[in-house]
Amino acid sequence: MTGTRTIALVVAFAVLALLLQQSFFIVDPTKQALVTQFGAIVGKARTEPGLYLKIPFVQDVVRIEKRLLHIEADEFELIAGDQKRLVVDAFARYRIEDPLKYYQATSNNEIGFRGQLSNLINANIRRELGTVPLQAVLSERRGQLMREITELLQGPALREYGVRIVDVRIKRADLPKENSEAVFNRMKTQRQQEARQLRAEGDEEAQRIRAGADRERTILMSEAEKKGATLRGEGDALAIKAFADAFGRDPEFYRFYRSMEACRNAFATGTTMILSPDTDFAQFCEYKGGTAAPSKK
Repeated sequence: MTGTRTIALVVAFAVLALLLQQSFFIVDPTKQALVTQFGAIVGKARTEPGLYLKIPFVQDVVRIEKRLLHIEADEFELIAGDQKRLVVDAFARYRIEDPLKYYQATSNNEIGFRGQLSNLINANIRRELGTVPLQAVLSERRGQLMREITELLQGPALREYGVRIVDVRIKRADLPKENSEAVFNRMKTQRQQEARQLRAEGDEEAQRIRAGADRERTILMSEAEKKGATLRGEGDALAIKAFADAFGRDPEFYRFYRSMEACRNAFATGTTMILSPDTDFAQFCEYKGGTAAPSKK
């Protein structure tokens, strides 16, 4: 009998614990909750964190994210205002502010809602960027365009979902691959042309500098040679004048000296000469061992 009572108490406590568990639920600060009964919403949304009561086994709790959410929109291509093609990759941040509207509009189907939101973001970006030139998207004006797109997305379309767009940003805005390659090739060709032009200008400048240097060298060498010739001529003139003054004092000695010079130069290399003793040259030279010496006459 005691054993049966013990089992009954254990079962009673288990049922009581299960009832308590099913009667209360906790909403943490990152979530907000809705209570449903047979699929219908009961009461207001629980948006504040805390402990709440519900009817066990009859009512269910649907928890919805309260934090700031992030969505990557699908990459798409558009035509800018200046008819240039552009590939855009954007993202947005949003928050579910009215969980009741969100649940009624989406049945808490997050995947389906994110697909609709991605299409809505792309449509508004396409509409806004389709009126401005490509340069505006790539310049400082881009921030203003993003604010305008955010304001458009904060309109009635998303308010029906109980969602508010906080921010929209373009992560990447590029030309299509084929256009990018064409632009790259054109830029490459332009740079090659600029390089050839710079090299040609450099060669021209180098030739001009070398020509100027050669011209200055030629002028300097000519002036140096001219100055050297002038100095040599002046030196020779002074030497000749000195010799003339010296030898003019004694013509006979000058004649003798010049004959000795001629004799020494004639026999300096051991040359053998046959001369008549009656010649003036022979009178000043005699041959001894093939070496010229002054005559004893």
